[in-house]
Amino acid sequence: MSVSLAKGRSNARKKATQALYQWLMSANDLIEIEEQFFQEQNMEKVDTAYFRKLLHTVPTQVAELDELILKYSERKESELDPIELTILRLSSFELKNSLDVPYKVVISESITLAKMFGSDKSHAFVNSILDKLAKELRKVEIEK
Repeated sequence: MSVSLAKGRSNARKKATQALYQWLMSANDLIEIEEQFFQEQNMEKVDTAYFRKLLHTVPTQVAELDELILKYSERKESELDPIELTILRLSSFELKNSLDVPYKVVISESITLAKMFGSDKSHAFVNSILDKLAKELRKVEIEK
């Protein structure tokens, strides 16, 4: 993966986190949120195809992703911070469906997002859930 592609995907994750958080909090239509991002945000260095994939596919798998997350969380769903939940959904989706992205990249990017958008301890919580989830979803990759 070239640096520009990696950076574009990193930026796509950042924007998708913001857009999915907006969707979670507002229940606005995903197409409206996407249009708003392209009108109001600088999407120049964003892998827009990956942004769209995350924005439109993660919500279709929310129930399944939440089940995976809650399996490894000591907190109930109602106790999860919305930004942590958003980051965990996006990351769980990538661990499960984007096998071209190494699990270490998914976890590292998630920690960065949690430090950027979450509370002081968010990154540790996100890391602990994703470490356990990676052992389930990427067992073969981890054992290499």
